[in-house]
Amino acid sequence: MWDDAFPSFLIGLREGLEAGLIVSILVATLVRAGARARLPQVWTGVLAAIALALSFGAVLTFTAASLSATAQEAFGGTLSVIAVAFVTAMVFWMRRSAHSLSGEIKGKVTGALGMGAGVLVATSFLAVGREGLETALFLWTTAQAAGESAGPLTGAAVGLVLAAALCWGLYRRVLRINLTKFFTATGAVLIVIAAGVLGYGLRDLQEGGVLPGQTSYAFDLSGSVDAGAWYSTLVQGVLNLTPAMTWLQVLGYGGYLAVVMTLFVRGVRDAAPKRVADEAAGAAEVTGAAGAPETSRRRPAWVVPVAVVTVPAVIAGAAVAFGRPKPAAAETVAVSEKECGKGFSAPKPGRRTFQMHNTGDKTSEVYLVDPATNAVYGEVEGLAPGTTRALVATVAGGTYAWRCVPSSGAAVTSKAVRVSGGGSSRAVVPVSEQDLSAPLQQYKSYVDKGLTTLVGQTNTLAADIKGGHLGKARRDWLTAHLTYSSLGAAYGTFEDFDQKINGRADGLPDGVHDKGFAGFHRVEYGLWHGESAASLTAPAQQLATAVVGLRKAFPHQDFDPSDLPLRAHEILENTLQFELTGDTDEGSGTNLATADANLAGTRELLAVLKPLLTTRAPHLLPTVDADVARLQALLDAARHGDAWTPVTQLDATARARVNGATGQLLEDLSPVPDLLEIRKSA
Repeated sequence: MWDDAFPSFLIGLREGLEAGLIVSILVATLVRAGARARLPQVWTGVLAAIALALSFGAVLTFTAASLSATAQEAFGGTLSVIAVAFVTAMVFWMRRSAHSLSGEIKGKVTGALGMGAGVLVATSFLAVGREGLETALFLWTTAQAAGESAGPLTGAAVGLVLAAALCWGLYRRVLRINLTKFFTATGAVLIVIAAGVLGYGLRDLQEGGVLPGQTSYAFDLSGSVDAGAWYSTLVQGVLNLTPAMTWLQVLGYGGYLAVVMTLFVRGVRDAAPKRVADEAAGAAEVTGAAGAPETSRRRPAWVVPVAVVTVPAVIAGAAVAFGRPKPAAAETVAVSEKECGKGFSAPKPGRRTFQMHNTGDKTSEVYLVDPATNAVYGEVEGLAPGTTRALVATVAGGTYAWRCVPSSGAAVTSKAVRVSGGGSSRAVVPVSEQDLSAPLQQYKSYVDKGLTTLVGQTNTLAADIKGGHLGKARRDWLTAHLTYSSLGAAYGTFEDFDQKINGRADGLPDGVHDKGFAGFHRVEYGLWHGESAASLTAPAQQLATAVVGLRKAFPHQDFDPSDLPLRAHEILENTLQFELTGDTDEGSGTNLATADANLAGTRELLAVLKPLLTTRAPHLLPTVDADVARLQALLDAARHGDAWTPVTQLDATARARVNGATGQLLEDLSPVPDLLEIRKSA
């Protein structure tokens, strides 16, 4: 969090100080001129600028949130590049203007006082508004890069508060700052940070399909760099340098840094020596002509402040509302076991909602399909007679038909219609039980071999404990438990054996001391809480006996083929819920080792499903493989020979990164059950 906060702290400090200097000089001028009655005009402009910046941030956040994942990447990458342009322009402007900033602002303020109330409002509004928009944009892009908003927002808040304190100090003649040196030093740092934002933005544009080279890596050190170390998180958070970067990222980062830093340093060296005005004294001693205080008001004092806050909020709300995709009017389609798709005509391209009304006497599955390939664009399951349900699908150029599969009887397909137009729509080629039979047999073979190995390992563990070799038992316990954990996809078929082998104490009346607490975690508790070999002999033997029972029963247990794709997601869901929270740790501190074994089981499952996934979602597996490699690197960083860092001892950043990588992998695996769902439409 704190490494992500530093860039935002710096931008908040700089932008806040720049805007605050102008506001402090405006206030000082009015106070010195005896025109305190006009101070509300300044604060009105400031309030309007803050409202504009917050509204702009809301538009960025909520408009981006309504986009697809690919569009969000492209949108974020574009804004990152724009943010770099803003920051670069600001750095060079401040380098040129810092030495004369106070004098320039004084002249503008003096002119504004003579031109009326509107100019005072506009001057403060523009002074703060420009910095506010730049800050909102930079914060949004920084939060995107960090994957969280707490760090960037905290850093920016601290920077803004410090900037306000500095400006107050300048106003009160407390502090004196050499603005030229300040903006030169922070300008150089911001150029380095902006180079990282540019690299991150280019990567987003690659992932959004705008720029090529998404898989052309200049280097990939994820296997050798300790991603959980403090120095890794600091470098990535501050400089946006990651263990793996594409050639385009490296060229953009290096090119920007070389060109911009060279021009910046050259400008500093070539600048003619100038006498730097005393900024602190100038902020408090500005004098100028002021208009006569207003003695009457044509409107209540609250009208303008309320308006300047309300108008940007309303405009932002409209932008968010109209920026979201609107569903088209629904078309009613009648379906039955005899007539399917009655009333269906060629829809226009785009996202469409169809109201499916079952006019028959039987419950039906209804599918929108490509009749040539049987690919499914949308479906409604279990549509009862006389009922109506919505089916939402994206329609693009192609051929479409309705297919109705009643609870009994043959499937009925409507007449096909042709839709003209561009774009693309996501269709899923249906999977049958036959398609999943080969992967299922491969996986059952993998589990069967694993159980054979597990029988020997648990017998060894029981023998260790019976012989009083508790040190060896701890090592052999972990070996056996990891073998069992790597068979995670088969949990659904282990039935009651899972509770006997890997049951948890949660929910038992007496917790870890309950008579029903058995299996690996019961033995773990005893081994790491000082129980004697005599007290652990019976639980260890019960564990070994349960594993033998499972080994004998497994070949005869039913394994629903449709469960196989579900396990790709459920294994890591359990990992995130139990292992990464430390919930299942009974003293060994090996939850991350278990997570590693669960990841191995997920990889094995994906390997047997690969032929089916490759033809249905060719871009899914490369993304998932990258997610797996990222999570594996984070888990490897917590391993030290045969020892593992306990989850509870990970620092906050490392733990957040492991959770985030697991969550991202889960998100990218979420389409698998839908892609490989057994459908009756084929």
